[in-house]
Amino acid sequence: MNKKKIILLAAFALICTFLFQGNAFALDGCPSGLDIDNKIPDTVSLIVKIIFIVVPILLVVLGSMDLLKGVFAQKEDEIKKGQQTFIKRLIAGVLVFFVYAIVKLLISAVAGDENVMQCACYFINGTNDSSCSN
Repeated sequence: MNKKKIILLAAFALICTFLFQGNAFALDGCPSGLDIDNKIPDTVSLIVKIIFIVVPILLVVLGSMDLLKGVFAQKEDEIKKGQQTFIKRLIAGVLVFFVYAIVKLLISAVAGDENVMQCACYFINGTNDSSCSN
């Protein structure tokens, strides 16, 4: 099995673990009828925090490796290729940080209800964050 299939299988297993548990209850602020266990928003918020930490570290490490490969090869083409790869990775990293703002904008445009924004805040910041309460 390749790495992508293993990662997707692990993510699916993690999601299924939380979805099929009993004792689900509605979060305060989420629309009525939406029963969500607190573990799901807390897990999503943990994943978001990990992504926000790992992406800059990967950018620095992989960008340094790309540029060092070109420098050690001592060829102008290799240096330019490393710079182009680094710029592409930098753009992808910046887009990752804009995902939060884009999702928030889309939810506010579509929902219009303050409770939906509060529910989305739980998924981004966790259920224990005081900034999500009314």
